[in-house]
Amino acid sequence: MAYRDNTKVIDIGGVKIGGGNPIAIQSMTNTPTADVDATVAQILSLEEAGCDIVRCTANTEDAAAAIGKIKERVHIPVVADIHFQYKLAISAIEHGADKIRINPGNIGSEENLAAVVKAAKERNVPIRVGVNSGSLERELLMKYGGVTAEGIVESALDKVRRIEALDYENIVISIKSSNVLMSIKTHEMISEAVNYPLHVGITEAGTLWSGNIKSSIGIGIILNEGIGDTIRVSLTDDPVEEVKTAKLILKTLRLRDGGIELVSCPTCGRTKINMIELAGSVEKLIAEYPKLNIKVAVMGCAVNGPGEAREADLGVAGGEGEGLIFKKGEILRKVPQEMLLSELKKELDNWGS
Repeated sequence: MAYRDNTKVIDIGGVKIGGGNPIAIQSMTNTPTADVDATVAQILSLEEAGCDIVRCTANTEDAAAAIGKIKERVHIPVVADIHFQYKLAISAIEHGADKIRINPGNIGSEENLAAVVKAAKERNVPIRVGVNSGSLERELLMKYGGVTAEGIVESALDKVRRIEALDYENIVISIKSSNVLMSIKTHEMISEAVNYPLHVGITEAGTLWSGNIKSSIGIGIILNEGIGDTIRVSLTDDPVEEVKTAKLILKTLRLRDGGIELVSCPTCGRTKINMIELAGSVEKLIAEYPKLNIKVAVMGCAVNGPGEAREADLGVAGGEGEGLIFKKGEILRKVPQEMLLSELKKELDNWGS
C-alpha cells in the first residue's frame, strides 16, 4: 500500500519525497519560462512563501534551454512540464531539470518514450507520470462509460508499467481530477496498487475562493488517510497563494510545523472593533514570522475573548476604544485600540526570549 510512510524514496534535486519524508509543497510558475528574469523572480517569491519544489513549462526549445539558467539563480528543485513533444523532455533533462512531468500517452511512439527514459536514466532524473481526468484515452472512456476513478487509475498504471518495462523505476505518480470525490477514490485505489510516491492535487480547482475550498477538502481528506507525498493547490491566482494554502492544509492536519496559526472569532453584536480589518492586519503581521510555531488569537470581545481563546499562545481582544493583549488566556495589559497591532508585534518579536 502506498501510504506515505512506506512509499519509495525519490530524490528530486536534493528534496527527498516518499518513505515518510516531509510532505513537499509544489507550485508552478505562470511566466514564460524562456523569460528567465521573470521566472526567477516568481520562483524566489514562491521560495519565500515556503515552496519546496517548482514546476515550469518546457513548451519550446528556448523554454527547455532556460531551465539551466533558472536553476543557477534559485534554491529549490525545478521540474520541467512536458506535453506532446518528447524532444523537449530530453532537452530539459540535458539542461538540468531536476524532474520531468510527462504523460507517456501523448508523447508519441514507444521509441519516443524509450528515448526520454534513456535520457532520464543517464542522469537519474525522476519522471512524474501525470494523468488527468481530461486526458483519459478513448478506449477507457468506452470501457467505463465515461470518466471514472477506475479508468484514471488504469490509465496511470499502464503508463507506469511502460516505464518499468524500460528498466526504470525512478517514478512519481500524479492522478488528478477536478471532481473532488473522484480524486479521493483514485488515490485510495492507486495506493493499493503501487508504492511510488504520489503527488496530490485537485486539478482546475478554480479561483482563490472556490479553488481553496475544493482543494482543502480533497487534498485534506487524501492526506488524512495517510496518502500523498507532495501536494499542489491549483488556483487561478498568484501561485504564491497556492503555497500559502498548502502550508495551512499541512499545518491544520499536523503534518508540518512552523508558521503561526491564526484563530479569530466571528463578528457578533458584542463586537466594538472592526474585527475584519483587525484580523486581516494580524494575518499579514504573522506572515513575517514563518519560524514561530505558535497560535495567535484575534477576539472581538475584551470581556470574554481571553478566556475563550485560552489555548492560544498570544492574542488580542478588541473593546470600545481600547483592547487587551493576552497570553495563554491571561491578560498582559490594556492598550489603546490603535496600538493593538504594534503591541502584538512586540510580543512576537520577544517570543521565546
